[in-house]
Amino acid sequence: MKNKTNNLLSRAMALLLPLLLLAGAALAQTGAADQPEMADALRANGKIYVVVLVIVIILSGLFVYLVRLDRKVSRLEREVEGR
Repeated sequence: MKNKTNNLLSRAMALLLPLLLLAGAALAQTGAADQPEMADALRANGKIYVVVLVIVIILSGLFVYLVRLDRKVSRLEREVEGR
């Protein structure tokens, strides 16, 4: 079971790493002068932390969902192999 979870984690990391690298490259090209005023306002009011928290909660929920789904599929695979 841990092998399946580790396999899922490695697949997720393999998908997320290139995405993060592309996002970092895109951010590096924009520069500080091109920052939207909204980001400055959110940062000044302290609301940027709320935005980051919501994003973290959504991504955590997706991750937990994938892990639970992988466990259920693994359990079903074991049941099918046992028949």
